[in-house]
Amino acid sequence: MKPFQVPKFNFQIFNSDCIGLLPACNACQGTCFQGNLSQTVTCVKAKQSPLPVCCPPLSVPGEQWRMSHKKVFIVLLAVSSLSLLLHHGGHFWTMKAFNVTCSVTLPQPSKHTSVGFLKTHKTASSTIQNMLFRFAERHNLTVALPVQACDHQFCYPRPFSGRFVHPHTLPPNIITSHMRFNLSQLRRLMPPDTLYVTILREPAAMFESLFTYYSQHCGSFQRVPNGSLEAFLSNPWQYYRPHEEDSMYARNTLTYDLGGEKDHVPSDTGYMRGFIAEVERVFSLVMIAEHFDESLVLLRSLLSWDLEDVVYLELNMRTPTSKQNLSSELPALIRAWNALDARLYDHFNASLWRRLESLGLDCVAQEVTLLRQARDRVLRGCFGGKPPQVRPATQIKNKEFRPWLPSSKVDIVGYDLPLNASQPGAAAGGTPQDLCLKLIMPEVQYSRQLLRTQSLRYRKNHPFRLKPRPHPPHVPSQTASTPTLPPSTNHTSHSREKSHSTRNPPPQSQQPPTQAPARAVWTPPPPARPKT
Repeated sequence: MKPFQVPKFNFQIFNSDCIGLLPACNACQGTCFQGNLSQTVTCVKAKQSPLPVCCPPLSVPGEQWRMSHKKVFIVLLAVSSLSLLLHHGGHFWTMKAFNVTCSVTLPQPSKHTSVGFLKTHKTASSTIQNMLFRFAERHNLTVALPVQACDHQFCYPRPFSGRFVHPHTLPPNIITSHMRFNLSQLRRLMPPDTLYVTILREPAAMFESLFTYYSQHCGSFQRVPNGSLEAFLSNPWQYYRPHEEDSMYARNTLTYDLGGEKDHVPSDTGYMRGFIAEVERVFSLVMIAEHFDESLVLLRSLLSWDLEDVVYLELNMRTPTSKQNLSSELPALIRAWNALDARLYDHFNASLWRRLESLGLDCVAQEVTLLRQARDRVLRGCFGGKPPQVRPATQIKNKEFRPWLPSSKVDIVGYDLPLNASQPGAAAGGTPQDLCLKLIMPEVQYSRQLLRTQSLRYRKNHPFRLKPRPHPPHVPSQTASTPTLPPSTNHTSHSREKSHSTRNPPPQSQQPPTQAPARAVWTPPPPARPKT
């Protein structure tokens, strides 16, 4: 008998021998082949059928066998889809589905957790800092925080030093408080895989904000009659003192924060080319405040974070009455006075849009839409289904949510949660109550709360370091002489910050002795700076 092809399954039967004759059909044994697989089957030949039919084991009809495989496939597909939905929760369709067709990188199973954020002044950086604080708490990470003598900044405007970091916040995963950037010190402190990020703002809008916010702290602004920005810009050198305390708020503040020379000659194009190249080399992302949501798209892609990791609420904003309207000629004057900052901003604003275009502007727009939808859902959950209502700081009763006011002439807005959102459990819309509280918490209060939390964790993990070292009997304990402050370029300090500088500095974390058990003397940092 010649081999024959069965159209349904492409099986072949070889050397089939009839072993019996039944009234209805002939039955014989054979072997079915499919690729390298083979199995013994029963071949049945009906009288009315001219060709035999190849049947799978147990004489299950071939069509039923095929349908059973289809059903198994459909069931497996359904189970897989359900497991993905359960794994990603309600954000699956809103957060990740569109990324299948867009070039924005999907969040990876392992998020990047080593981040150094340079918090610049008056650039929406407080909003990003709040985002990083919440991410650190949610993932049980350590945030580097300043020692108490520095208040909530790393002894700005001095260049950053590792001795400004509170020992209970070591070793850190994230650093985000105000500082003057110092890469060599940061590399000694942070993990090797740390990604550095910062944010810039258009110089004219930023300088107007600086001028108003620091009008009572910066000597260059205090000299201006009637607090007139036009008067200052008409003759800046009449009021500006380069070596005066807080002079960094009055000229090229972005350049200064990044570690550059704020008073370098603007005509020296070589200096700025080299400085910009260094910023590009060190910082993995330079965000732009005017394109905040688009910058968050790049940040989320860089760090492989989820949408809920970058949900935010604007913080540290001024009321409309605390803002000055710029006349048509003032922006050009501001950019000329802050020429270094203007070059920085123009370069990195163009760089940001090149990166966005490489992702695809349509995809970026979709990602921005998803981010805003996720943000609206959280805010509605926190504020009882309504948009959050800003309130002047003087009207916020709970001091934990009251922003710091730089002077009586500047009013900063904050938020009050509904009463039902302040109770334990979930907020009115089902959003976790802790998330709602942390979203509206100002920088100073959040920094203090984080320090308390991390200090408790440090003491729990290092209980033996808290016990005093025993002394031999009949030998009085030796007390170290009071250390002196290091030389500082600051000549005066505001009364509010003086109270912090007079506190006893925390002890430095002990290091294992190398040759002798002598302990290093901890040197306290200089007095604190005004809050920003």
